[in-house]
Amino acid sequence: MDAKRYAVTHTDEEWRRLLTPEQYRIMREHGTEPPGSCALNYEKRQGTFTCAGCGQALFMSKRKFESGTGWPSFNDPVEGAIETSTDTSYGMVRTEVHCGRCGSHLGHVFDDGPPPTYLRYCINGVAMNFQPEKAPM
Repeated sequence: MDAKRYAVTHTDEEWRRLLTPEQYRIMREHGTEPPGSCALNYEKRQGTFTCAGCGQALFMSKRKFESGTGWPSFNDPVEGAIETSTDTSYGMVRTEVHCGRCGSHLGHVFDDGPPPTYLRYCINGVAMNFQPEKAPM
């Protein structure tokens, strides 16, 4: 992770205790889950997708769409929830998406999404939790 101080911080040992090994590999070591491997890719209910590292709301289900890539895709994050940086790994230049509250790697954003933003936030499902919208009483 970069030198920035985030509102939620943990030592490496604490992150390893808080996250599953797969979450740690993806969120703290900038990994990627296999396409189609996470149930959140298929989540259709109304609700909020939150950071698995700190619980911050990241994306609303109404902004989720089927991209055919095998990862949950969104075209607009919750305002102020994410930050981006340049990722030059694997001989490519991409825009990395990370949680603005804890700095955890979430995925990447591309400019091939649907209107109105034309962005596709391609997010690792294990980097998020889903909180369904409560049914009205």
